[in-house]
Amino acid sequence: MLPLSLLKTAQNHPMLVELKNGETYNGHLVSCDSWMNINLRDVICTSKDGDRFWRMPECYIRGSTIKYLRIPDEVIDMVKEDAQAKSRNRAEMSKSRGGAPGVMQNQRGRGSARNSFNNRSTGVATGNGPLRPSANNHRLMPQSSKNRK
Repeated sequence: MLPLSLLKTAQNHPMLVELKNGETYNGHLVSCDSWMNINLRDVICTSKDGDRFWRMPECYIRGSTIKYLRIPDEVIDMVKEDAQAKSRNRAEMSKSRGGAPGVMQNQRGRGSARNSFNNRSTGVATGNGPLRPSANNHRLMPQSSKNRK
């Protein structure tokens, strides 16, 4: 479970935010961004000592000042359910494509070698020196030490 996906799911739910300086903020999460900056509404701020309180209609908290977040268990359960649903959808999609999840079946994926062992092409460099054009003139072959110019 990723922290940002948890925060996205926690929108419009109550949460407690403790800052590194000891202040706490209780409110409903309005929004968050990728730096964990958050906007809260209906906020009650408590001082570090716990002896002073402030009520604010809304506040913005910079993500780098956050020590920890306390989120209701129901939100965590919602994130777990979403993750399970996504994994089921991925499994169904891979089955409909005719393969097991994460397994390539005789297909070249992104970045896979064109001249792999299974293709047995003649244009594989072996480290035997400079390359020379092969008979096809579009592949490079290692130049043997006899034929070097």
